[in-house]
Amino acid sequence: MRLRPEAELHPKEEDMLPFEMESVWEGMEECVKLGLTRCIGVSNFSCKKLDKLLATAKIPPLVNQVEMNPLWQQKKLREFCMEKGVHVSAYSPLGGRGTAWGSNRVMDCEVLHQIATSKGKTIAQVCLRWVYEQGVSVIMKSFNHERMEQNLRIFDWSLSPEELQKISRIPQIRGCHPLGFFSDKGPYKSLEEFWDGEI
Repeated sequence: MRLRPEAELHPKEEDMLPFEMESVWEGMEECVKLGLTRCIGVSNFSCKKLDKLLATAKIPPLVNQVEMNPLWQQKKLREFCMEKGVHVSAYSPLGGRGTAWGSNRVMDCEVLHQIATSKGKTIAQVCLRWVYEQGVSVIMKSFNHERMEQNLRIFDWSLSPEELQKISRIPQIRGCHPLGFFSDKGPYKSLEEFWDGEI
């Protein structure tokens, strides 16, 4: 989806227009050809949207940046991206706590709390280690120096097969819901349609 250029911060239904994926991607490919960038990628693309893009792209996306954490594991999408040679980069590995769209669900998860306690780690470290063990790069944000240091201390230990199994059984729920980006008059009529059924 895209917005009319004159759309305000809180767009109206008539400001929402279909996303012209092919022409936008051609423009990004041109940036590579001109040497303005070395790599191009996408964000929040479902398997369906990626497949559509890959069918016409001359330069495939290098990365798909998506929400991913133990409560939204994106297994189907990760497998699809691996098969197509698209790297996955995870944002909100702790659930987007403190953001307008995030929640405390990840940090309050009892399974993660139990694993962290048994290992003498923080819940954040368990989440980051889990993402790392999935072969995914992670995007972290913190303004707290102590937390930044803790976030880096995930490379000298690992999660056991039993702990990975427990995490794999956590009920899945997407944290990022783009409210306001779908309407009866817009290109997406529902949340399910926006995410191509991958909710």
